[in-house]
Amino acid sequence: MNHFSIQNIRTILNKHKDNKTPLLAVMEELQSYYGYLPREMLIMVSERLDVPLSQVHSVATFYHGFSLHPQGEHVIQACTGTACHVRGGIHVLDHLKTKLNIQAGETTSDLEYTLETINCLGACAVGPTVVTDGKYEGHMTTSKIDHLLEKIEQES
Repeated sequence: MNHFSIQNIRTILNKHKDNKTPLLAVMEELQSYYGYLPREMLIMVSERLDVPLSQVHSVATFYHGFSLHPQGEHVIQACTGTACHVRGGIHVLDHLKTKLNIQAGETTSDLEYTLETINCLGACAVGPTVVTDGKYEGHMTTSKIDHLLEKIEQES
């Protein structure tokens, strides 16, 4: 994750100055660079683009790809949809919370992991499903979670 730099934010904002509707493009680039969109950044975007802060905040909270808090190096998304739930997805999620010592929506203090829940990942046939850093893992169990976390740690 990159260090918050006002000059870099200004550079990104200036890059999109000729764009007629730059808000989403600016926010996507800032999110990509910093990994999250802190309030101070949203205020700068609002002021520089002359867009109400409430609108900037609405965009930041509407799109799942944006985060208002620092994200972990590894983002784990657990499906909580009906198909995954009835196949034991709640046990998978509970096990992840225990192993990572965080709740859904939180990031570990070392910024290694972020745990998120998703209402449906669209992989109902292989539920319970977990997505780790964009990679889908189906038929998850608590023991598979242990192996998954071990594999991530070995690769880090």
